[in-house]
Amino acid sequence: MTVLDCGGRPLELGRTAIMGVLNITPDSFSDGGLFFTADQAVAQARKMVTEGADIIDIGGESTRPGAWAISVQQELDRVIPVIEALRAESDIPVSIDTSKAEVMAAAVSAGAGLINDVCALQGAGALEAAVNAGVPVCLMHMQGEPRTMQADPQYEDIVAAVSDFLQQRRQACIGAGIPADHILLDPGFGFGKAAEHNLELLSRLNKLVVLGSPVLVGLSRKSMIGSLLELPVEQRLYASVALALFAVSQGARIVRVHDVAATHQAVRMWESIQTHEA
Repeated sequence: MTVLDCGGRPLELGRTAIMGVLNITPDSFSDGGLFFTADQAVAQARKMVTEGADIIDIGGESTRPGAWAISVQQELDRVIPVIEALRAESDIPVSIDTSKAEVMAAAVSAGAGLINDVCALQGAGALEAAVNAGVPVCLMHMQGEPRTMQADPQYEDIVAAVSDFLQQRRQACIGAGIPADHILLDPGFGFGKAAEHNLELLSRLNKLVVLGSPVLVGLSRKSMIGSLLELPVEQRLYASVALALFAVSQGARIVRVHDVAATHQAVRMWESIQTHEA
């Protein structure tokens, strides 16, 4: 698959796609509160597009450890006006980062072209909503649930556990009626995983690439950087870009990032070197 049809808007996967993170929340771990109003969010989306984003991932509920859950209506009030505003002025694909079936349906009706679910469509009505929406989906691995996932994650073999889970969810989606070429896989870095788990998973990312669906990774500003380098969130740019490049070198097709310009430049330069013929 080289082009993903995101609700009539193509996402090119022949090269690495840059997914810009847009959190419309007051409490996300990295940018909570910065783009909380619709005007702030749309302005940030425009900025990411000019910096090289290929798709904008919009989320209205924080999934950081310890974050509070919000109602369906609160989430809708945050994300729908922004999706509608972006659709009115841009053709860039938009994904909705949610685990709620009602939000999936409303977001796709408003113009979102991809469903990005940290719960891999296991929530009430989520799989049915995704099938009915008819857009591509991204299935993520997470041990536990967002509020408690980092309490004490344990694995015998992190790569085997993630691979088995993603294969099972992929088959469940195909069985429910989602086309195989509409499925993306996300190993879920930082979601129910300690730093050593993240490092092991990243070093063997090629084991997930061979599962047959494009792999999306989200490593931007993650706590593993903070724990390994003792850096606060606002100082994790260079490490985030390094992690993104390594993931791309291992076969990741989409990188989900906060710092679009720096990642775009680094990835495109790396790809230019890889495709150069002497």
